[in-house]
Amino acid sequence: MVKEGYYFGVPLLLLGGVSYLLQWNSVAVVAVLLALFVFSFFRDPERVIPAEPGAVVSPGDGRVVVVAEEENAGRPGKRVSIFLAVWNVHVNRSPAAGTITKMEYRPGKFLAAMRERASVENEQNIFTLSTEAGELMFKQIAGLIARRVVSWKKAGEKVARGERIGLVRFGSRVDLWVPRDAEILVKVGENVKGGSSVLARWHARPAADKFDGASVADTDANLTPAGKRS
Repeated sequence: MVKEGYYFGVPLLLLGGVSYLLQWNSVAVVAVLLALFVFSFFRDPERVIPAEPGAVVSPGDGRVVVVAEEENAGRPGKRVSIFLAVWNVHVNRSPAAGTITKMEYRPGKFLAAMRERASVENEQNIFTLSTEAGELMFKQIAGLIARRVVSWKKAGEKVARGERIGLVRFGSRVDLWVPRDAEILVKVGENVKGGSSVLARWHARPAADKFDGASVADTDANLTPAGKRS
């Protein structure tokens, strides 16, 4: 269980104990049940992280609600959105290994996380992650009940695939955006687990493939006259 669980759960247990001593039995029962719910909500189970090359894992537990083509800053790509219900694990994980090059907090609304507009309009943390294959993005998005997105990382930090990066409290949504050349492996309606379910396959390009026409032209321009073909 993450430490936030103790902040919310222990006071409820104390309230239940005091209420029991005062013979306020109904209050005691409600307080203890709420404490058990809080402890369950903030649970943080270990996960087996896939080691296969190119695997992009789920940032969170829940149900896939969107798989769609979507541009990001003019780049063609694909988005996978996952809805986290109150009974799901809410600890979020990095979908791939790399460096967090940018982390942006955006204040916003608290629409129900199931709604499509929540990806754009709700309060959220946006992570830009530089990996061996290129750059991807993922979001922590607050929902109708979840009113706070919490990040344990900051820009410039390196993260491993499946590493814990934060949580969203009490029901939320996570989004993953990958470039067009990534292969999406999940469908709408599937249930996934953060850190262990593979959402996409995205292999790093061989070094030889990273040279484009401009690079070849630059190389040719640097050759001496004797080294050029006539």
